[in-house]
Amino acid sequence: MDTFLNLPIEVLIVAPDPLVRDGLAARLDGRPEVTVSGQADPDDAPLIAGQVRAVLWDLGPGPEPDLEPLTALTTTGVPVVVLVGRPELATTAWRAGARGILPRTADTGELILALVTAAGGLIAVDPNLFPPPGSLRSAPPGEPTEAPTPRELEVLALIADGLSSKEIARQLGISEHTVKFHVNMVMSKLGARSRTEAVVIAARLGLIPI
Repeated sequence: MDTFLNLPIEVLIVAPDPLVRDGLAARLDGRPEVTVSGQADPDDAPLIAGQVRAVLWDLGPGPEPDLEPLTALTTTGVPVVVLVGRPELATTAWRAGARGILPRTADTGELILALVTAAGGLIAVDPNLFPPPGSLRSAPPGEPTEAPTPRELEVLALIADGLSSKEIARQLGISEHTVKFHVNMVMSKLGARSRTEAVVIAARLGLIPI
């Protein structure tokens, strides 16, 4: 393994909370498989991640993490292992380009394995965060393939009220990019090709008031 992966793997630790960054760094310290090359706030991560071979990114405990920096980083091609506090954020992290997804409660061995796996070009996800293969059914026409989250429906209801993405972001206290991400997610779940169609489908299913 050392020959093919050229261990140790240089890792950047990213988290909004500096205490969390320090804690993760302490857990990885001294492990032969990885070496911590630095720590960064999410906003700074895309600027310096090119110097490492993998990133360990803790989304934090909040219900609405800012995904714009994560998306900006994953588009550079650097493999990112994301730690999520809630199972429903696993799909969000996956669509943002994460190569590894683990719960924030993952032990050190799981972190190491996911980082090595992601750096090797493979995918490492905790199976408990996703439905087992084959368990997802195709929904009948007009029914969502997956239930939209309360926040996705909240965003959709505000769209129905005529608010723009910028106005929704201001009202909900999230970034405009996050608003657009929620819109894309709910459109995908409802099988809609536009925001208007998503509003119509959601209203017909009784998911948002009309």
